[in-house]
Amino acid sequence: MDWGDFFKKNFIAIDEQLRVIYEDNVHFDKDLPEFKTQGGVYIHSDRLTVTSPVLMWVKALDMILEKMKSSGFNFSQIRALSGAGQVTGISHIRLLNKGDSPIWMDSSTTSQCRELEKAVGGAQHLASVTGSRAYERFTGNQIAKIYSQNPEVYQQTERISLVSSFAASLFLGTYAPIDYSDGSGMNLLQIWEKTWSKSCLDACAPGLEERLGCPVPSHSVLGPISPYYSQRYGFSPDCKVVAFTGDNPASLAGMRLQEGDIAISLGTSDTLFLWIQEPTPALEGHILCNPVDSQTYMALLCFKNGSLMRERIRDDCASGSWDEFSKALSSTAAGNSGNLGFYFDVMEITPEAVGIHRFNRDNQKVSRFPKEVEIRALIEGQFMAKRIHAEKLGYKVLPRTRILATGGASHNKKILQVLSDVFNAPVFTIDTANSACLGSAYRAIHGLVAERNVSLADVVKLAPEPSLAVTPTPGAEEVNLFAASIMEKRVVTVLSGFLENISKNPSCL
Repeated sequence: MDWGDFFKKNFIAIDEQLRVIYEDNVHFDKDLPEFKTQGGVYIHSDRLTVTSPVLMWVKALDMILEKMKSSGFNFSQIRALSGAGQVTGISHIRLLNKGDSPIWMDSSTTSQCRELEKAVGGAQHLASVTGSRAYERFTGNQIAKIYSQNPEVYQQTERISLVSSFAASLFLGTYAPIDYSDGSGMNLLQIWEKTWSKSCLDACAPGLEERLGCPVPSHSVLGPISPYYSQRYGFSPDCKVVAFTGDNPASLAGMRLQEGDIAISLGTSDTLFLWIQEPTPALEGHILCNPVDSQTYMALLCFKNGSLMRERIRDDCASGSWDEFSKALSSTAAGNSGNLGFYFDVMEITPEAVGIHRFNRDNQKVSRFPKEVEIRALIEGQFMAKRIHAEKLGYKVLPRTRILATGGASHNKKILQVLSDVFNAPVFTIDTANSACLGSAYRAIHGLVAERNVSLADVVKLAPEPSLAVTPTPGAEEVNLFAASIMEKRVVTVLSGFLENISKNPSCL
């Protein structure tokens, strides 16, 4: 089960051969109109506060189970279940009465973020401890806001849950603990020791450790399903509830990443999932505990300027044609003869800059490129940035590294060829529709055998293999690595120019 999309709830059931035997969803706005949400959420008047009604989530669960029951689904055959949810939602007793929970879209906690970073010795120190600098949507800062604005609500709170652990609690019939992986996206968990950070807890609210409970490994079997579900739907009393986790960690499981692998979603935003052995937390990106291997880590990088930027350059330089776009990539060589560019239509996350910045082979800033040079500069620049920032987080390209690509741009082999050349690794394509939900199903099976040191890779070996799309062009890596080293230096130029412009004209933000 996946609660990660806040406009709907997805449910998948798989058999022992890992075949999907049931799949359905509940669309919050359409199927539960009484809650009057838009995209499953309420956007408040300040445009920063974004919440979702907790009782809507509960009703959606009943609704999807009733749909399954009506279809004749045999619940008694389910041996284990797990799920995923967005990390930021907070559910607790008082908020359940109040009705709403803050979610990942909320950005109203900037002051709490700055206070947390100050309290623990700075943004980099916070990242070194918790895996990320302070982020507005992260749970610790949301808790700090509730405590500062509604201390009586906080004092009456017995337990605080994430969306994931709240959903697990419904099936368990008692409070479910927070798992390591989702817990490491809160700005509260020490990712090395896998215990709550006292300094972070104290900076957010008093008595917070008791309200959070002890975190547990992501593969933990929490207990049998609540008798309520056995009596109402026919679940076996022996059905086990495996710890729920975050939607991104569940997607890593659904994509079946292994050590050294990279998963890249090339969508409206571009997202990287990385399996990392020895991470080095930085101010950009996130380090999370690995949801399928407690001894390793996963990294997450998100870039806002993804497919929409590619489509804009396609329209400007290739007459709106992907075929012409691809031909332009084929007509230019790796490294783009030293021409490189940064293309940010909207404020980027990594690096924090906006605008289009072009540099020629002599490292001079220029106002335009020839069309085919522009196209390669865009694609190479996007992928070089991904590699640069991945390596800053401790990622290393290994001889066995695979790139698993998904999303709209993964259907374009010329774009994938550039990706393969930049990372010097083969690119495979995968169908990841509902990857978080499928990953939850895989994790449910894994939870039954994980204590016997059985890996997720062993559990899912019957699943379909990804399809090989392209392999690296011989010699391209050396050219691209040289270009990437130049690009990293040019980032300083872009950021310094951007910051100077902001100081002169703050309204441009």
